[in-house]
Amino acid sequence: MKKIFIIAGEPSGDLLGARLIAALRAQMGPDLQVSGIGGERMTGQGLQSLFPMSELTLFGVAEVVPKIPLVLRRIRETVAAIRAAKPDLVITIDSPDFCFRVTRRLAGAGLRCVHYVAPTVWAWRPGRAKAIQPLYQHLLALFPFEPPYFERVGLPCTFVGHPLVEAGIETASGQRFRQAHRLAESEELLVVLPGSRSSELARLLPVFSAVVAQLAQQRPGLRIVVPTLPHLLERLQQATASWLVPPIFVTNDTDKYDALKAGTVGLAASGTVALELALAGLPSVIAYKIHPLTYYLYRRFIRVRYVNLVNIMAGQLVVPEYLQNDCTADRITDGVSSLLNSQERREQQKSYLERVSQQLRPNSDQTPSQAAAQCITKLLETI
Repeated sequence: MKKIFIIAGEPSGDLLGARLIAALRAQMGPDLQVSGIGGERMTGQGLQSLFPMSELTLFGVAEVVPKIPLVLRRIRETVAAIRAAKPDLVITIDSPDFCFRVTRRLAGAGLRCVHYVAPTVWAWRPGRAKAIQPLYQHLLALFPFEPPYFERVGLPCTFVGHPLVEAGIETASGQRFRQAHRLAESEELLVVLPGSRSSELARLLPVFSAVVAQLAQQRPGLRIVVPTLPHLLERLQQATASWLVPPIFVTNDTDKYDALKAGTVGLAASGTVALELALAGLPSVIAYKIHPLTYYLYRRFIRVRYVNLVNIMAGQLVVPEYLQNDCTADRITDGVSSLLNSQERREQQKSYLERVSQQLRPNSDQTPSQAAAQCITKLLETI
């Protein structure tokens, strides 16, 4: 019997953890005991969480500061639980602020630790690679270019693929979406993704609304779909009530991915959605605007030329980026119109998106979760 203690601190990590547990059980059968911290998805795989994962899902100084005593207590409790359980392997998933503090306090306990989702040392704070090297015996990376950053400081790192590969994006159906919403194949469909954080919506919705207003006047017959989350639906409905083209709203992943497949062009906030657009093969432009002081500090420390993950992976400007002073309705409208007006440009971007999509897959016929589980199983066999 092998014992694993696994920690996830946010919803994305909970999904990764649930898929990993399922893949480990498929590979190891009943010879596996799992404990740790997780959310609904991981508890659905039989995990009894030490405490509610939601206590670790904090964003922003205003939220974090009042909770510091609770978080510090949870770190102590987690360390004590791990020491008591004496697992064969500790697996931490993302959430570096919590997870790295836990593993740092486990130093000297003779425990083997693996971290899933490599820190973005290629983008900023490269010194983190050396800082975490003593804490872990292995690292699981989502991008193929990440392992060398850690291997050069003596931390073994394996590329296992990006979890979005398992989301069903590539098997989604644009035809199903168009039929469900009575859209002819010839109708242009703009997919608008203004973000999910309150600060993103506050800064980007006015700009995106102005873009839609211009495009609606320029392109009679243009249709629009806005994928969003259920708790944001009312806010977005109010914000778009004056749009000349009433948007279609979708609030679940199945409809969202069908919409991406059905779209002609996408207009999106910068973020992980870039990879969803790539896997869907939807030509797009991205835009983003943050507080000027934050941007000033960001540009001083960031080490990459682009912000869009597709462009970073391609090593060139494949998806147009409209950031800060360039994040204006006129410039974004020109960028979207350029794609809508030219099938050649759309096809050219699609060819790059396909190449990037291929890089997100593990170097085998496995899913990312299966590749991660196989790596962990091999580590357990050496114990």
